[in-house]
Order: sequence, then C-alpha cells, then structure tokens
Amino acid sequence: MQNDNNPKTELKNVNDGKVTSSRSSHPVGTVVGTAAGMAAGVAGAVVAGAAAGSAAGPLGAAVGAVIGAGIGAGTGHTIAAQINPKGEDLYWRQNYSTRPYVVSGSDYNTYQPAYQYGVDSYVQHQGKSFDEVESDLGENWNNIRGGSNLGWDDAKPATRDAYNRLHIREDEAVM
Repeated sequence: MQNDNNPKTELKNVNDGKVTSSRSSHPVGTVVGTAAGMAAGVAGAVVAGAAAGSAAGPLGAAVGAVIGAGIGAGTGHTIAAQINPKGEDLYWRQNYSTRPYVVSGSDYNTYQPAYQYGVDSYVQHQGKSFDEVESDLGENWNNIRGGSNLGWDDAKPATRDAYNRLHIREDEAVM
C-alpha cells in the first residue's frame, strides 16, 4: 500500500502470502518496462502529434516519448516487483520433487538453474509465451546452466514450468 502523504513510502506486494518490497524487484523488469514504455510513448506521441498538426508534431513526439518512458518504467517496475526471485526459489525448492519431469531422487540443485532461468527469462521476454522464446533459451542454456549437469532437453521442462507459473500469475493478477 502506498501512503499518498509520503512519497518515499515504498510499495508493498503480496507474493505467495508474503509481503515484499518493490525495491527488491528484478532489475531487468524495470529496463524492459522502460524500453516498452518509450516505444509506446513514441508511437502514441506520433499519432497525437500528427493530429495536432505539423508544428506540434515534433514537440508532441518528444513530450510523448518522455511520458511514455515514465509510464513504461512504472509498468515494468510493477511487473518486476511482483516477481520475488527468492520466493520463486523457495516455491520450487519445496515443490520440484512433485513435478513429472524430475528424476526420482534428484537433488534440487540439479534443477535450480533451470527454474532460475525460467524466472529470469520471463522478466526479459515479458508478454511472450514460452513457445515464442524457447529456441533462444535453448541456445543460451549452456552459457547459463552453472553447475547443472542437465542438457537443454532435460532442463527445458523445469524452465518452462517456472516461466509459465509467472505467466499464469500475471494473467490472474490482470483479471
């Protein structure tokens, strides 16, 4: 909740029953939101500028870009603030062994990099389905897998699981 009388009051978010600070948001989300906001701001400003006439067009585009960037940064920060990487890690640590793709008796640390990759990838590819980004993720798996001995074919279900969990949670939050 935000106290309107104190602009320094931080936003609080409920994530799986835990309250987290928006200051712990995923930094990639803020960058993604800023870029998306700038693109939307420029597009909106061009339309508004064209409607206002040629003299106001360039000024409208500049103002729209600045406003759009601010809105986009706020949106990206809000989305990222709802993702608590530590909370996601705790969720998967507690639930990984129930997943059908996990080899019985496997240690969580085997799958942890794949779950983390799913969380990070969701923030980076905001608005895209897992299927849309799967080939890129597969190509990068060997670069980010850390100590995991899983090949992409074995890591992909865990990465998809983490990615889709966030996608579903975002869809539910919007509704």
